[in-house]
This record gives sequence, structure tokens and C-alpha cells, in this order.
Amino acid sequence: MPDSAAKSPKVAVVLSGCGVFDGAEIHESVFTLLALDRHGAHYQCFAPDVEQAHVIDHLKGEVTEGETRNVLVESARIARGVILPLSDYDPADFDALAFPGGFGAAKNLSTFAFDGADCQVNADVAKAVQGTVAADKPIAALCIAPVFMAKLLDGADVTIGQDEGTASAIEAMGAHHSATGHVGVVVDPKYKLVSAPCYMLDSTISQIADGADAAIEALLAIVEDGVAVR
Repeated sequence: MPDSAAKSPKVAVVLSGCGVFDGAEIHESVFTLLALDRHGAHYQCFAPDVEQAHVIDHLKGEVTEGETRNVLVESARIARGVILPLSDYDPADFDALAFPGGFGAAKNLSTFAFDGADCQVNADVAKAVQGTVAADKPIAALCIAPVFMAKLLDGADVTIGQDEGTASAIEAMGAHHSATGHVGVVVDPKYKLVSAPCYMLDSTISQIADGADAAIEALLAIVEDGVAVR
């Protein structure tokens, strides 16, 4: 891949469906893509080609019995159809990787919503994260997404804001949690991992936009400099 100094950085963005309660959080996803574009990066969306854990009626907040949806197909709604299966992701083709949040990160990309610290991580997600770390390239994880970083990356330093229950589960998985407020960002220099709480805090939509922008700015600074500074 050409030197990122000579070409705009290219970032893979992994979605987990479409809708906060059973997929990717739409605001976080859109603001992540917007921040990448505004900071001069190109992006390609990916999602695992698997069935959702379940389907939630977002008006009633209840599980819709007997209905199934595909994570890749639903994620295509946000990506305007321009999306690839996560199994196609190759770290060699990108400068960085980013995961917006939403319950899909804890239900479809992992089983954290159901199993807590004993969760499993989707095989394609695990391969993407571990491959990116092995390639010495940075990753951003927003909202609840840092929980599966804690599962995959031993001793990682992350934030999900201030939720004590989730922070305790992160610590139980062998990672370290740092409490943050709105627009807070934690950078783990060992893994070049950027995390930000976004909707894990009670936030306004403008605070979500600012939080996503701060995370992407930190991510791209690592791409540019090649190092992560806490």
C-alpha cells in the first residue's frame, strides 16, 4: 500500500447491523464515517455475514419473535449498499480499523450482552482485530465495542465511560478500565487502541458527534505518526 503521507489514509469500519438495540448505533456509525471524511480519510464498511442474535422492535423495545435478520444486509442500510463481508478484510489493505458501538457490538460481534466477561467474540471480528494489531496498525472502538477488545487484547487499557458494571466486566477479562466523561478518549500505546464512550454515557447528539470526532482524530494521528501517545 502506498505511504499514507502520499495518499489519504484508508480505514475499515466494522458495523454490526442497523439500530441501537440489535445492531450498530446509527448516530455513532454516521458520525464515525463523517469524521473520517472530514479528516481526509477514505473508508470502507464491513460487517460479518451472520444472523443477528435477535430482532428488536425499536418502537416497543421488545424482541420480535420469529423474525431473523442478517448483520451484513442490515449494515448495508447505513453503508448505502457499499459494504463487504468482514471475512474479506485484510489489514494489509488498510491503515486502521474502527468499530462504532450499539448493542450489535455486544450481541452480534460478541456475546457480551448475554454472557458478560465469559463472552465469545465472532471469529471474523477476532481475526480482524488480532490481524490489525499484528500488522502494528491502530484500532478505534466506540461505546460498548471496547468490551471485546478487552476479551481479545490482554491487559488493554480502554474506556466505556463510567458504567461500573461494564467496567468491572472489563477488568474481569484482564483489561484495565479508565473512567472518562463526554468526549473522553483513552489511547493504549501498546496496542495502538483508541476508545471513547459515546452513548455509554447519557449524551446529546452533538456530544456523540464530538466524541466520535475526537476518537477518529486520535486514530488518524497514530496513522500519521506511527506511534500512540497516552
